[in-house]
Amino acid sequence: MRNLLNFLAKYNHLIIFLVLEGIALYLLSTGNNYHNSRVVKGFRGLAAGIEKRVSNATSYFHLREISQAQARENVSLRTTIERLSGKENQLFFSVTDTIRHQQYTYSSAGVVNNTVNRQKNFFTINKGKLQGISVDMAVASGDCVAGVIVGSSNNFSIAMSLLNLDFRLSVRLKSNGYFGSLSWDGSDPRHAILSEIPQHVTFGIGDTIETTGFSAVFPEGLVIGTVSDFEKSGGDFYRITVALGTDFKRLRFVNVIGNLRKEEQLELEKQFQ
Repeated sequence: MRNLLNFLAKYNHLIIFLVLEGIALYLLSTGNNYHNSRVVKGFRGLAAGIEKRVSNATSYFHLREISQAQARENVSLRTTIERLSGKENQLFFSVTDTIRHQQYTYSSAGVVNNTVNRQKNFFTINKGKLQGISVDMAVASGDCVAGVIVGSSNNFSIAMSLLNLDFRLSVRLKSNGYFGSLSWDGSDPRHAILSEIPQHVTFGIGDTIETTGFSAVFPEGLVIGTVSDFEKSGGDFYRITVALGTDFKRLRFVNVIGNLRKEEQLELEKQFQ
């Protein structure tokens, strides 16, 4: 009680001013239609502004849930497209063939750990063997290559990042189909190096680099990035600098891609190696 009395004594002038101001506004708004409408509009505008800011803040805090929902929806759409496009031109299907010659499966996952400043970088995702993730599955960020699964536990998996000195991938120039080998030289997390492209090949800055599909891991047509620079290296080949499509410093959600026909392909290829 004493604190309340001290507060009133200290701020009595301000309190009296606010009370009188409130009474004046009330009399002004109720005694004249014009002023009444202006006051009502003012309060409505203030309320609308506060509501908009609250709504924006709420939307911001729900961005994570929205991103996860979009990732799940994208995976569902990719799987549906794969099933539809995988249907071959034949007259009969086995009654047990429920996926109609689907070759790839897609699963969304969240990145829970990631490195970009080492010579051999890896990242961890929050899905593992219990969710169908296994070694040698491709990992993509949107339509761009991110890495490959190299280890799994029940609920987590480790992926070798494209930003790893041991990472190698068969890629091609989308404009003309010439293919070569992509690797990372350990210097810049935004760029990789494409080699084995002959010097007679014509291409330019900005040309798209994509996967060939020669690997049993990565589907054909996943984006690597674009040509940002090139020079003639020793021999008859170019050294091409590729601006990566995946921003590894902002890697948050990924798609894990499994090849249902991988074992069949590898088993056949072993017979001729």
